[in-house]
Amino acid sequence: MTMINQENTAIIIPARLASTRLPNKPLLPINGKPMILHVWEQAVAAEIGKVIVATDSDKIKEVISEAGGNCELTRSNHQSGTDRIYEALENFDQDKNINFIVNLQGDLPQINRECLSSVVNLLSDEAAEVSTLVCEMTDHDEINSKSIVKAIADINPNTKIGRAINFTRTPEASINGNYLHHIGLYAYTRPALEKFVHLAPSTREIDQKLEQLRALDNQMRIDIQLIDFLPLGVDTPEDLEKMQKLI
Repeated sequence: MTMINQENTAIIIPARLASTRLPNKPLLPINGKPMILHVWEQAVAAEIGKVIVATDSDKIKEVISEAGGNCELTRSNHQSGTDRIYEALENFDQDKNINFIVNLQGDLPQINRECLSSVVNLLSDEAAEVSTLVCEMTDHDEINSKSIVKAIADINPNTKIGRAINFTRTPEASINGNYLHHIGLYAYTRPALEKFVHLAPSTREIDQKLEQLRALDNQMRIDIQLIDFLPLGVDTPEDLEKMQKLI
């Protein structure tokens, strides 16, 4: 079994400027600093592996390069962030020394070491192919919101770990009766990432706009850990205003 360490692990942050709800999102300032730089700094501070930003933007590359970071320019026509991180991985690691890859979205400036360590450590179980995180939801507005993705899983109450059964936008309780807010942070073994990007999008993935359903629909195993912290994402001007007060 391959042990997870800083030499064989990479955090790859996909970032593009073509967001429809919040144009130029990665470069928008949060307390005077571009959002992508906040995310990159948090990833570096976690010290769990190499950190690479994957982007099709020269402006984003300039921001990361000036900060001393690694940035891989990728094609602009990728259908998903997962496709983008795979191209960046292939460019950055042609000798294939990296065995574990964390896909960290560029709009999670609150991400921390606990989240990043938790998601990659789930891959210590060599049967796991993909891993992700959830936290419990109690607010009825959030539970009923179709913009918030819920995970259906059977979580062990002692270990707080389980297997993903489904992901949905409807207010569906999980096996233990709780509502689980899915956190858009993933880790992959390298073979699993290679497999995933070569699979065609599944019908459910297209209908629900949930990329992780492609993995489940192709019988890939996704392990989940329940954590107590929800790193807020930035998708709207209101989210950005809220984040200004939190960081």
